[in-house]
Amino acid sequence: MVAEAGIIQAILIVIVTVSIVLISVLSAVGICERCRVESGGVYFLLSHVLGSRLGGAIGLLYCFGQAVGCALYVTGFGESMARLAGFDSPWAERGFAGAAVLALGVINVAGVKWVVKLQFLLLLILLMAGLDFAVGSFVHTDPAAGFDGWLTGNLANNTFSSYSEGSSWFTVFGVFFPTVTGVMAGINMSGDLRHPSTDIPNGTLSAIGTSTFLYLMFVFVLGATCRRDVLLTDFMIAAKVSAISVMLLAGLYVSSMSSCLAAMYGTPRVLQSIANENVIPGIAILGRGRGPNKVPLYSMAVVAVTTLSFILVGQINTLAPIVTMPFLLTYAAIDYSYFALAQTHEIQLRREDRFRAQEFLAKSRTSQGYGATEDENSPDKYEDSGDLDQLFPERLRHKKIARQMSEMSNVSVPVSTPDDPPTPNQSKPSAPVPIRSKLNNWYSGFCNRWISLVGALIKLLVMLLVHWGYALASVGLVFVVWTYVGHANPAVNPGIAAEFRLLPWLRNCLMRALGRPGQEYEQIVVPPKHPGLEVEAAQQNDENEDFANRSRYHHTSTVQGRLVTIDDDED
Repeated sequence: MVAEAGIIQAILIVIVTVSIVLISVLSAVGICERCRVESGGVYFLLSHVLGSRLGGAIGLLYCFGQAVGCALYVTGFGESMARLAGFDSPWAERGFAGAAVLALGVINVAGVKWVVKLQFLLLLILLMAGLDFAVGSFVHTDPAAGFDGWLTGNLANNTFSSYSEGSSWFTVFGVFFPTVTGVMAGINMSGDLRHPSTDIPNGTLSAIGTSTFLYLMFVFVLGATCRRDVLLTDFMIAAKVSAISVMLLAGLYVSSMSSCLAAMYGTPRVLQSIANENVIPGIAILGRGRGPNKVPLYSMAVVAVTTLSFILVGQINTLAPIVTMPFLLTYAAIDYSYFALAQTHEIQLRREDRFRAQEFLAKSRTSQGYGATEDENSPDKYEDSGDLDQLFPERLRHKKIARQMSEMSNVSVPVSTPDDPPTPNQSKPSAPVPIRSKLNNWYSGFCNRWISLVGALIKLLVMLLVHWGYALASVGLVFVVWTYVGHANPAVNPGIAAEFRLLPWLRNCLMRALGRPGQEYEQIVVPPKHPGLEVEAAQQNDENEDFANRSRYHHTSTVQGRLVTIDDDED
């Protein structure tokens, strides 16, 4: 990447790539903060907000991208191991990669505890390899291998781009982008975390910050110390820059193993959640699990077979664009999910404020009547059974919320995190609010709906620029699965953001831009007939059988009377 794009554009590629995934991470963090978090990872976030139909289609594409990404990671490992062992055959590289997939599959079957312990050990090795690379660039040089060291003019020579035939900024971006596709690994472990609402944001954002620093360090050090022709041909030049070559090689192997392990652990659980919810008919067997933690053996087998199939391709530069498309589309869907979630929450708040205002006016008019009394502590204070409540059941929502808040203000409840299980003396609310407001965490201010919307549009545009053929194939696959789920299983969960519609919202925005007032909510004319009140025809007089054969007409008659005065005789 440094040889093709140069230092400036390589740094730009790193910043753009990290920015793209950072927007998606903040969108996912915003969803985790404002909704409950269950097992299923990325699929749960999409299906819970946008509905199981679209969530299942994109979740299936995400699983495919993760399996191909795992093949990409272990292919790099196989190439390095084959050269280290002295084999110059592509089948030797594929054999090492396949053996790595089988070994990591055994570790995943062992359980999450072993996965976490191994990942912590791999993290220590990675940090030591990065430190060894930085120190090695100062303590020695190797001009014969192309490593000239600092202050030799390489910084000026490698500053600007020099693309070879068939390469461009977007092709290099497509090769580099898979390095950040593991940012959703913590979200995919949501079912195994103790406090996912807080653990996912802290861990994911810390990982992005650390990896970004390492990316920029490697780009700058390689560009300033090595010749461009060597950077273009020698893929192991970083090992020659480091002080201890074995340490950097260990870091490279550990990086491949860590990425593949995270993909092989989280992807089967996403596929298991899709199968358990019966969103896509015909894959119910993939939802079966073994043991108390429901280890998804069948889903692991499917992911492993897919990974081994793409290992046969054996070319990293060929696999990288294929991996890029599913992840870009998934991240764009996550960005839109947070935007739709925030818009739905705003719609609900406006509706509740409108109903509160109407209820206040109605109560104020009632209180002005003669002898009107109202008990503020009455349990029926928020239980008005008006006719409009029967026509519009959503009017009762803000009344239930107000009643719950009133009850909570009178009862002391111990402080706990949103993910803590209820204690014996603490019961869960009978009707919890599906969408919460923003919390006061340090990362809450960075979650912005408009940035998420812009991020989704940018990702769709980047998909077309990187490889429009793969982009159309990914969108077509999602559309086919979405259509199939709609016909085979139409009664799926619509999602908590079902109230928001993108096209009507765009139309209202266009109307406001043209100076015409948009319609905030649907206006309905209610007829003056009370719902739930049975009305039947009746008449005061009885039917007369003698005149039953006559038609019913209105008759008029004149009644004449005389006034008669009777005088009483006096006794």
